[in-house]
Amino acid sequence: MKFFFSILFALIFSLNISANPFLPNEIKEFMSFYPDVKYTADYDISVFDWKIEMKADLFFDRTAKPAGEKSAVFYWADGRLLPKEELSNKDNYWVLRYKYTNTLRDPKTYTEEEIEQMKTFGSSESRKNMGGTPMFFFDWLYSAQSKIIIEEHIIRTTFLGKPTRIHERIWTPLKNVEKKIKESLLNPEVKAFLDSLKSADAYHWREIAETSRKSFHSYGIAVDVLPKKLAGRAIYWGWEKERSGDKWMLVPLEKRWMPPESVIKIFESEGFIWGGYWAIFDNMHFEYHPELIGK
Repeated sequence: MKFFFSILFALIFSLNISANPFLPNEIKEFMSFYPDVKYTADYDISVFDWKIEMKADLFFDRTAKPAGEKSAVFYWADGRLLPKEELSNKDNYWVLRYKYTNTLRDPKTYTEEEIEQMKTFGSSESRKNMGGTPMFFFDWLYSAQSKIIIEEHIIRTTFLGKPTRIHERIWTPLKNVEKKIKESLLNPEVKAFLDSLKSADAYHWREIAETSRKSFHSYGIAVDVLPKKLAGRAIYWGWEKERSGDKWMLVPLEKRWMPPESVIKIFESEGFIWGGYWAIFDNMHFEYHPELIGK
């Protein structure tokens, strides 16, 4: 009898995805932010989790026909998208879709407990040992298994008049950002922002400082817009930590360089998050994550 119900259970959860009433909405929603990825899902009773098979074009070329197709299998793992062999290590990873808070917090409102938490989070020891974003889905999506492989998908372009290299997948959203910013030039703050820019660097194969995890610059989906002059203002928590020590998080907002709010909103409208909202602030940094911005 137990065997019978196991088979029945597996058959029910293995329905075609479009007809499967049991597929969690959180899976459907996550995948909706990558509409070119074709996927099917069925419930793997052996591990009690959703098994998701994905397929996508090998190259995301805007002008030529796709050169083949790539595929992968991940398990939902409560929103982490892990390969089967990593399910036992699930708790070592963060969920992919966390709450992106797009409001600036005044450092004056930090409690002593929060300040201590930030100090700990920003310490070298903590950054080496703490968990992190599971990169398996992104490695597959952006073909980032190695520097040699991903550079077949990195293209040269310009952004806001500055030469840069980006992943082919973000060409359209980034060009949309550029178009919207240029359409806002009547706004004096936007014009001053454009006139002040020194560079807009994106692709750089490297690890996040003091960790063993790849930076999203390694995927070519993060862009740093750096001004010609900072005039003593803080722009990145790590640089401020070198200058101010453990009080880096208390730098007042008015003493931090940041893009105009309208520019930040334009980036967000095309699926980019802004690093200035993080407690470990990175005010020059924009990163393509439509799954965090949408809905």
